[in-house]
Amino acid sequence: MTYTDAMLLGYARVSTTDQDASMQVSALMEAGVKEKHIFIDQLSGAKAARERLAMTELLKYAREGDEVICWRIDRLGRSLIDVLNTVEELTKQDIGLRSLVDGVDPSTAQGRMQLGLFATLAEYERELINERVRAGVAAAQARGVKFGKKAPDPEKVENKVAAARRLLADGKTAAQAADAVNW
Repeated sequence: MTYTDAMLLGYARVSTTDQDASMQVSALMEAGVKEKHIFIDQLSGAKAARERLAMTELLKYAREGDEVICWRIDRLGRSLIDVLNTVEELTKQDIGLRSLVDGVDPSTAQGRMQLGLFATLAEYERELINERVRAGVAAAQARGVKFGKKAPDPEKVENKVAAARRLLADGKTAAQAADAVNW
């Protein structure tokens, strides 16, 4: 592949399934990335790049001379080490990287410094989020809030067990009995 065949590739990531990557996708398309060349993950940035399906596909798809564009550096990951490893992998393959919002270009000394700073801030932000969640859960528990699935009504459980036993005694299979009582 020659540099004239180089493509713009986009990467977008949202942390949860109730979030939407459309804003990132629009920004990537405005930057010249074709929609078919945008790779999207719906997974926490705390997961290593190699654990994210779309990032893995992007790293396999990208070729020498291509440029990967992301909306912000923290979309690459929330771990300093993971972001640096991802950028190093791209750099070794002579694949460029550009961040639209942060303006980070790791092909320059200033860009590498910015990359390190922004990746460190992304990791710090992730740790703050985790601390706030833990503090919120602890405060809620102190107020008596219960987390997790509600315990089943013992009477309903006993009724289902009795019904399942009758079905088994009548010759039904365990699977049929379980299905009959919605288990």
